[in-house]
Amino acid sequence: MATVTTLEGIEELRPQVRGGIITPEDAQYDEARKVYNGMIDKRPALVAQARDVGDVRAAIAFGRENNLDIAVRGAGHNGAGFGTVDDGLVIDLSPMRWVRVDPATKTAEVGGGCMLGDIDHAAHAFGLAMPVGVISTTGVGLLLGGGVGHLSRKLGLSIDNVLGADVVLADGSFVRASADENPDLFWAIRGGGGNFGVVTALTLQLHEQSTVVAGPIIWSLDEAADVLKWYREWLPAQPDEVGAWFAFVSVPPGPPFPEELHLQKVAALICTFAGDPADADEAFKPARAVGTPLLDGVQPLPLPMWNSAFDGVYPAGDQWYWRGDYFAEIQDAAIDVHVDFARRLPTWKSTMHLYPSDGAAGRVAPDATAWAYRDAKWTGVIAGVDPDPANAEAIKTWAIEYFDALHPYSMGGSYVNFMMDEGQERVQATYGPNYARLAEIKAKYDPDNVFHVNQNIRPA
Repeated sequence: MATVTTLEGIEELRPQVRGGIITPEDAQYDEARKVYNGMIDKRPALVAQARDVGDVRAAIAFGRENNLDIAVRGAGHNGAGFGTVDDGLVIDLSPMRWVRVDPATKTAEVGGGCMLGDIDHAAHAFGLAMPVGVISTTGVGLLLGGGVGHLSRKLGLSIDNVLGADVVLADGSFVRASADENPDLFWAIRGGGGNFGVVTALTLQLHEQSTVVAGPIIWSLDEAADVLKWYREWLPAQPDEVGAWFAFVSVPPGPPFPEELHLQKVAALICTFAGDPADADEAFKPARAVGTPLLDGVQPLPLPMWNSAFDGVYPAGDQWYWRGDYFAEIQDAAIDVHVDFARRLPTWKSTMHLYPSDGAAGRVAPDATAWAYRDAKWTGVIAGVDPDPANAEAIKTWAIEYFDALHPYSMGGSYVNFMMDEGQERVQATYGPNYARLAEIKAKYDPDNVFHVNQNIRPA
């Protein structure tokens, strides 16, 4: 194990990292090494809390000089735990938490340590929004994996709304990646994320969107198969303003849900209408006519409220085990698998989501960004979740068995943000025909694979 006493130049590093250096001897070490997934328990040799680009450059140089594995962490939501590393260096971007909105150009500059909720909050003040994921405490770095959420059908993936990035490369050089500057790197990071360097800031395209009409409609599991069969035909035929992802969940045991439904396993549509609010009732009228809904919670909501609605259910520190896939269709045999495993949800927080990735997201060429599955209609995730470490094996087993049973009906690859540490074959399947180009770009910008604590794209 690398220890601070054996690391050459540690005392010289301290004044170079203005955000601070944290080591195992420091009282704040255990807090500094935590990531979102409580299943991950790694002990880095040191954590460099980067306040600016200078801090990042100094930390990378130190890590290379001492032959340390380097992990980069924003908010720490990476399910596989790649925001930390045993015996290595963690570059913690969380101090770089700032947002600057330009309402005239409808753009935002955001620091690499921001959370999605920071973007929502700052943009909402100007009646603007960015399509992001559904947990607001997620770090902006995960946007670069793709970014699916409530507004994907209307505004595309998050990466489709990234206009540029500031990147510190493995050799310490600082570059701008955009359509005009280093376009190959710009192409690669939109889907390939942090494989190529440390992203210290992003430029984002914002859109006019302040409120939505949104909420859940839920049914008994006895009606789940019928709802899924209706949903697979209905949603792709709807205009882009209509968003609805399908989920198997247990009803949370608290307000605003009626007590008689608490902890009941249900099928749900998580609905979002991003058009004229006057048209929302008509848009979701067909959903309300399917079977006998147990609850209809669709209502007007400020977008930041909707984008953070699940935060309370999923705080940092829970045990998580993910598996994901892309789907071109929802086959009858797959529905049978879904319903079977929904009945076996191992804990009340465990879940399955099918996020639509058609609409605006599906009208982008498959080679326009590193995200290769533009012909997918749904991006699916199976997540075993529970706060108790004693249930870690149970949630993992359920997620893997569910994935193994469902995978034959998938398109073969996975969404990089919904993967654990599943091996190189799965990484290559995730990028499909784009992997070879990514490997060439990796060889250009990181030939020594310094940034390998991730879903790794190996240099060609």
